[in-house]
Order: sequence, then C-alpha cells, then structure tokens
Amino acid sequence: MILVNTSEIPEKEYEVIGLVKGTIVQSAAKDILSKWQSFIGGEMKNYTKMFNEARHSATRRMIEEAENLYADAIVNVTCVGTQLMPGTVEIIVYGILRSADIEYNSR
Repeated sequence: MILVNTSEIPEKEYEVIGLVKGTIVQSAAKDILSKWQSFIGGEMKNYTKMFNEARHSATRRMIEEAENLYADAIVNVTCVGTQLMPGTVEIIVYGILRSADIEYNSR
C-alpha cells in the first residue's frame, strides 16, 4: 500500500475511489506521574508512546479499509487528534483512496 501526504504520486495515474479513514479513541490518563510531569516540564514519554501507538493503530485501520476496497494507494494522508473530554483523545487518520494503477506517459 502506498501512503503519501501529497495529492499525486509522481509518474502514476490512479482512479479516485473515495475517502478512507481509521480512528481510535483512547484514554490519555495513563498515570499520576505524567500529570506531575506536566507541571515540571519536559517530554511526557508515556504520552508520546501512547499517541504514537494510537496513530499507528488508526493508520493500520485505514489501510485495512483500503485493502478491503482493493486500493493500491492512499493520497493526501492526514492525521488529526482531538480531545473529546478531559483525559480522552480521538485520533483520526484519513486520505483519498486510489486504485487502478496506470503507467503515466509524458507527452
């Protein structure tokens, strides 16, 4: 599966199929030490790890959805995080689904 954050893939033409997404809602309240870390300053490693894992899970879900539609690529891939309520975040990864790889011929 090709994933890019641009609208085109150089030297390739793809048919647009539609929008594909992956999402996860996760608790951000991992432990009390992270709350103290926010007062002290510096990187909150537990949160960094949690958000990276959440982003990876959402991306994996988006790819699974694309594979079920027999797509070859996802372009304009975007990741957005939103706090739903205190201690809970939603991560959404989305992009435009493309298929039917055709070799591009420059004129």
